[in-house]
Amino acid sequence: MAEVAEKGSISIHTENIFPIIKKFLYSDHEIFLRELVSNAVDATQKLRKLASLGEFTGELGDLTVEVSFDKKKKTITVSDKGLGMTAEEIKKYINQIAFSGAAEFVEKFKDKADAKDIIGKFGLGFYSAFMVADEVELISRSYKASENEAARWTCDGSTEFELKPAKREIRGTDVILHINKDSEEFLDEWRIKGILEKYCKFLPVEIKFGTKDESIEDGTDKDGKPKYKTVTKYRIINNPSPLWAKTPTELKDEDYLKFYKELYPFSEDPLFWIHLNVDYPFSLTGVLYFPKIKNDFEVQRNKIQLYSRQVFITDEVKDVVPDFLMLLHGILDSPDIPLNVSRSYLQSDASVKKISQHITKKVADKLQEMFTKDRAEFEKKWDDISIFVKYGMISDEKFYDKAKEFALLKNTDRKYFTLEEYKERVKPTQTDKDKNLVYLYTTDAGKQDTFVQAARAKGYDVLLFDGMLDSHFISNLEQKLEKTQLKRVDSETPDKLIARDETFTSVLSKEEEEQIKSIFEKAVNNTAMSVAIEPLSPEDLPVTVTMSEWMRRMKDMARTGGGGMPFMGSMPDSYNVAINGNHKIMQQILKAETEDQKVKLAKQAYDLGLLSQNMLTGADLTNFIRRSVELVS
Repeated sequence: MAEVAEKGSISIHTENIFPIIKKFLYSDHEIFLRELVSNAVDATQKLRKLASLGEFTGELGDLTVEVSFDKKKKTITVSDKGLGMTAEEIKKYINQIAFSGAAEFVEKFKDKADAKDIIGKFGLGFYSAFMVADEVELISRSYKASENEAARWTCDGSTEFELKPAKREIRGTDVILHINKDSEEFLDEWRIKGILEKYCKFLPVEIKFGTKDESIEDGTDKDGKPKYKTVTKYRIINNPSPLWAKTPTELKDEDYLKFYKELYPFSEDPLFWIHLNVDYPFSLTGVLYFPKIKNDFEVQRNKIQLYSRQVFITDEVKDVVPDFLMLLHGILDSPDIPLNVSRSYLQSDASVKKISQHITKKVADKLQEMFTKDRAEFEKKWDDISIFVKYGMISDEKFYDKAKEFALLKNTDRKYFTLEEYKERVKPTQTDKDKNLVYLYTTDAGKQDTFVQAARAKGYDVLLFDGMLDSHFISNLEQKLEKTQLKRVDSETPDKLIARDETFTSVLSKEEEEQIKSIFEKAVNNTAMSVAIEPLSPEDLPVTVTMSEWMRRMKDMARTGGGGMPFMGSMPDSYNVAINGNHKIMQQILKAETEDQKVKLAKQAYDLGLLSQNMLTGADLTNFIRRSVELVS
């Protein structure tokens, strides 16, 4: 009996759809393979579901999805053993692209560059095949069909199709793509393998592509040593049961570490991880790892992958994950996020916002739990995790409210304190005359040691803020902590770091102060240095060079980005030169016989001030050393 072919037009109400697909999806045209494999997996999963419900009583057998290609015939084939389709179902699901207002759709998206706004949202996943194929064949046999009853559908990329009976021994579907000349790059084993590993690495049905050689043990030799032989096996692309799809109770630490190595083969072990498993009010699974952060944290971004039902969507998760957690690594999987999503969707969707908020809460809860359960261990990890916590406290109000209970401050003795603990520690000694609490800090304990020691000599405690975000964190603390100021130890002379009612009386007369100031201005000879005579403790340094806390902080923040005043980064440095009028060297300067001698002594004292700030370099340092030798000779 002759086969009867049915011909017709795909019901899309416009003939412009295929040019649109080809034009607007071309930049992301490898996506066709993801779409076809995902469809095959869906068909397989649905058959499994019917079997579990007792609506399919046949043998499931081997459900592996197979991807193959023929370079000579220029074809790529995706085969499954899932539900399959009857001819009527093909007409229903393939021939009708079901969306309303096709003309408006064409007009709306004709100038769009974001391909993902189009695919999936309007049921076009299957038709992405026409981005790379001149012709697409579909041969399918439904699980409900009688023996060998199948249908063959063909389309050449126009709106015309042909549907006729076909022969297929087993249920399922073959999608055969006849690759066009411009897309022959896809007729390559490693190109296809790369795409499958990118998009299909964790699909819940095994995906077979090509073969690979493996070495297996094959008895022993005459000396009793094991022999090996090479066998060829089918290459299974994916891990159908990834770690995040399991429950935390069935997993051990080594399982999480093994999975981390699978994701990031060359990375150090993570600090710890958070297993997400939410059913309501949205569905979310995944595992987020806290990596060990190096100095350049920008390099570490985009290490979280977003999946939908184990199908890879994107690694650009900015709108799903709070910005401060973009430094984390891992997997997020939510069926509430469509397979094909646009940036605008992620930015506006209510479920995405809820997911983001939930992730923030889970991270905060995990950190709180670690702090409460084992503080000593938490302190050991603090230097590594502080960047996450500080970034979160700066950028997220809700996270700050939670983190203030476990965020730690570290002093120069390497002791750790919560915000409340530190407040109580320094309140007796570091409250100024206006009842403001003053926290002193250093950004480099080694380079600023002179100032650290001077502060400690007065009974003050000094915090260590040497992290990449600390300039921003300091400002954030000042905004949040009531009646609290933070000052770098070298921003003022020691006596002025914490303002007191008591002051020192100058031993110099007005005339002597003017004379000393004039001498030092000659010695300094730098308009960026503002010279002033101060009545300080005789034990303090004769000259102290400082930059105001405000200016230094603005410049630091400008360098690391943000702060509201980026122009500060390009402004010339400006310093205060505090001359200690009560230091004994001032009397030596006044008593020097010649003007040159006075200036030389002043220059020496000024260079000592620069040296304490690590600001004496090059020829100035060389001259200082020579001058020092002369003075002690």
